[in-house]
Amino acid sequence: MKRAIIIVLDSAGIGEMPDAADYGDRGANTLGNIAAAVKGFRLPNLARMGLGNIAPLEGIPPSPAPSGAYGKAAELSRGKDTTVGHWEIAGLASVRPFPVYPGGFPKTLVKAFEKAIGRKTIGNIAASGTEIIEKLGEEHLKTGFPIIYTSADSVFQIAAHEEVIDPEELYVFCRQARELLQGEHGVARVIARPFSGKPGSFERTSRRHDFSLAPPSDTVLDLVVRRGLKTFGVGKIHDIFSGKGVSETVSIENNMDGVDRTIEAMGLDGFSLIFSNLVDFDMKYGHRRDPAAYARALEEFDGRVPDILKARKPEDIIFFTADHGCDPTFTRHTDHTREYIPLLVNGDPVTPGVDLGTRESFADIGQTVSEYLGLAELEYGESFLDRITNH
Repeated sequence: MKRAIIIVLDSAGIGEMPDAADYGDRGANTLGNIAAAVKGFRLPNLARMGLGNIAPLEGIPPSPAPSGAYGKAAELSRGKDTTVGHWEIAGLASVRPFPVYPGGFPKTLVKAFEKAIGRKTIGNIAASGTEIIEKLGEEHLKTGFPIIYTSADSVFQIAAHEEVIDPEELYVFCRQARELLQGEHGVARVIARPFSGKPGSFERTSRRHDFSLAPPSDTVLDLVVRRGLKTFGVGKIHDIFSGKGVSETVSIENNMDGVDRTIEAMGLDGFSLIFSNLVDFDMKYGHRRDPAAYARALEEFDGRVPDILKARKPEDIIFFTADHGCDPTFTRHTDHTREYIPLLVNGDPVTPGVDLGTRESFADIGQTVSEYLGLAELEYGESFLDRITNH
């Protein structure tokens, strides 16, 4: 049975896009700047697939004989958010940007949310997640008021200490916010941000949960399910697509758990598309501007690539890619960065050494998957299946 596996290294961009300056991201290059900043950085398994052939990366030379196809893709959508990135990978471009609130949310909206949850809130500013809980965590402990905040992305985030507001109750608050945040205020994601610890040593926990808008039209996930086939989401995939087109799902604790769950899914029968998101690169290292830790996480993932490839079945095609950038060396802000994404394609059906060049849209991935699985054509993207296979 033909099968596609998409593995997203969340935020592992590979250089600024031509319009990066419009987003305040000129000079951003997640993989390139990590390679330049971290001495001894090496990714031998990804290098063999052709990572160093996509763009100059210090310590990662071009392979003379890449084991798969390689290239990079530009983002057609307006934005640099996880939601729009994943939707576009799956074949749906967001030509209208989601609303953002750099000055905080309107007072009327905040009051409506407070009325819905039956308590006041604190915060309502744009801030990084670690910064906001250090700044307002102690006040939250004293008052019991949840912390609301946003970022440069289209997000409404609610932080609460797990001993003050149980995560399950926090999820209820998020669902209430999601009901309010529609139409002109339809942010891409409402995010539950539970944390623990004491003042001076607060830490966000793994019980984060995203409540995304449902994709407004079909993605490749929908096409798979409509054909009577099944999809499997690993990590945040179910949340990002609001469950639309996701037959089965599994949550993960960290990147390596995500790799384990992906390999387990690859061992199952009956799934035509496995879609995995590995969020630690973004959440733990990119936003926190920690290039050394980001590099270690990439090297750890690289060490698991042979395990992933070993789990392949004869008709599997695996796409290793990203959804945006989050350059840990970038100093102008701590948000995502507008970058190209790397594209490495591997599997027995794939002709080695094919240079895919610069694709015009992330949606080329979804369109290629759709053609490979014999599904209908998606609205966005151009398939490169004929470039990489003889099928």
